[in-house]
Amino acid sequence: MTFKSKMMASTAALLIASSHAAWADGHATHPETGDALATEQVFTYRDLDESPSIDPGVAEDSAGGDILRDLFEGLMNQDADGNLIPGVATGFEVSDDNLVYTFTLRDNAKWSNGDPVVAGDFEYAWKRAASPELASPYSWFIELMSLENASAVIAGEMDPSELGVTAIDDSTLEVRLTQPLPYFAQMTTHFTTFPVHKATVDAHGSEWTQAGNMVSNGAYKLTEFVPQERMVRERNEMYWDNEGTFIDKVVRLVIPDENVALTRYLAGELDRTAVPTGQFPRLSEEYPDEALSVPTACSYYYTINLTDTGNPALMDADVRKALSLAIDRDVIVDNVLAGGQKPAYTFTHWATAGFETPDIPMASMSQADRNAKAAELMTAAGYSADNPLEIDLIYNTSEGHKSVAIAVSQMWKQTLGVETTLANQEWQTFLETRGNQDYQVARAGWCADYNEASTFLDLMDSGSGYNDAKYENAEVDALLAEAKTADNPQANYDRVEEIVAQDTPIIPIYHYASVNMLNDALVGWPVNNFQQNWYSKDFYKKAE
Repeated sequence: MTFKSKMMASTAALLIASSHAAWADGHATHPETGDALATEQVFTYRDLDESPSIDPGVAEDSAGGDILRDLFEGLMNQDADGNLIPGVATGFEVSDDNLVYTFTLRDNAKWSNGDPVVAGDFEYAWKRAASPELASPYSWFIELMSLENASAVIAGEMDPSELGVTAIDDSTLEVRLTQPLPYFAQMTTHFTTFPVHKATVDAHGSEWTQAGNMVSNGAYKLTEFVPQERMVRERNEMYWDNEGTFIDKVVRLVIPDENVALTRYLAGELDRTAVPTGQFPRLSEEYPDEALSVPTACSYYYTINLTDTGNPALMDADVRKALSLAIDRDVIVDNVLAGGQKPAYTFTHWATAGFETPDIPMASMSQADRNAKAAELMTAAGYSADNPLEIDLIYNTSEGHKSVAIAVSQMWKQTLGVETTLANQEWQTFLETRGNQDYQVARAGWCADYNEASTFLDLMDSGSGYNDAKYENAEVDALLAEAKTADNPQANYDRVEEIVAQDTPIIPIYHYASVNMLNDALVGWPVNNFQQNWYSKDFYKKAE
C-alpha cells in the first residue's frame, strides 16, 4: 500500500494565516489570538559563540542551525510540538517498499532574489554536502539518511551524481534509500538538507554566505554580519508566507559572558538569553513569567581520546570507568547547574521518543558505592597518592563549562587522587582540537538531529564523523546497523548503551534542559518541541 502524506490541514492553516495578515497589520492585533501587536516586531537574542559556518552544507553546531532555519527552508518544517509540517514541500509519497520518497514542492516558493525554488536546488545541495570536494563535517548525515550510494560518494569512490536524489521536474524530488528508515522524513528538517542556490555559490565561491552575497529561501535574509559580534536577519519579502510572518527583524548578538548577557536582558536589550549556571532557582522566583526550563534533546558528556595522541593511561577501560564512577552527577545537576537538568548514565536523552532508558548498573548504585568501586579500579590499575594519574581536560570557553570542569576535577582529586589540568579554548579552535584528536579528555555536547535514539548512539559507530573518541567496537557497529531495519530497535539500543557504559569511551554527565530568560512579550516559543527547534517566523511580540 502506498503511504501518502499531503498534510493538507497544515497547509490550509498556513494559507488562512496568510490571508489574515493584512487585516492584522491594519488593526494591530494578531488574527488568531487577538493580542495587540507591539509596534516594533524585533526579536533579539544572545549566543555564547560564533558559529563556524552558516553554509547549510558546512554548518555543524546547534546555534548555527537556529540561524539556518530562519535563512533557509527545507522540504519539511516542525511545528511548536515538534510535529512535521510542510516547508517547501507540500507533502510526500512513499513507495510500497519504503525505499523511495517522492516530495511535491509548492509552486510559490522563491529565493530572496525572486528565482523560483525548484527540486534541482535540493538535488544540488544534497550532492554538494556529500561531495569530498566540499569536505563537509556533516557529510556523514547524508550517509545516516541511507541515501543510495551515499557511502561511496562520501568516500570518493563514486561521483556525487550517483547519489540517490533526483529532481524529476521542478516540483518533484525523488529520494532513493538503501533501507527503510521510519524517521527519514524527520531528517529533512535538518539544515544539511536545506536547498542551496547554485548560481550564488558559483558566483561568490566561499564568500557566498556573506551579507550582500547570500541568496536564501527562508522567511529571512541576511542583511548584516559582524563575526563574533552581531548578525541581523530581516524579512524576506519573496518568502511564500511572508504575509503570515510578524517578526520583521532578528538580531543575534554574540556575548561570551553569561552574566553580562543576563544584565543586558534585564535592561531590556535582549528578548532571550541563557540563564547563568546555578541561577535558575533565584531567577524563577524573581521573574516567574520569564525564567523557563524545559527538557531539550541534548546530552552533556566528556569524550576521551582513544588514539595514540591521547593519554596512554586512558587506554585502560577500567581507568576510564573509574573516572566516570567518581563523578557525582547529582551534585552537578542540583548544586552546580540547578536548572532542571537530569543526571546521565546513558548517552541517549531520557525523553527521546520511543526510548526506554536501560538499566545501567552504575545508575542504581549509591555515590558512596560508586566512589568505592572507582578507587578499587584505580588501585588495581597502579595509581595511588604516590603515583597519581595526571589528566588534561579541555572545554570551550563558558562559565558553565568551567564550573562543571572544576567540580569534576575536584571529585576526581578527592576520590581518586587524580591531578587534572584544565584549559579553555575559543569555540572554533576547540572544535578543531577535539576533531583532530589533539586532546586527552574534552567537554562535548550532542543535540539530536531528529527525535529518535539513533541520533545519539550513531556517534558511537566507528565511522561516525563526530566519534571524537575514535572509539571502535565491532559489536556496537553491528547493533547500530541492525537497529536501522529492526521493527523494534530498543533491544539493540539497550545493548549499545550497556557496552558504552562498560567501555567508557565517553562519560555521560547530564541530560540538558533548555534554561532561558524569555521576554514575556514574545509569543510562540515552542516549549513542547523536544529538540527546541524554533523558527522566528512563528513568533510575534505583543504590546505591553
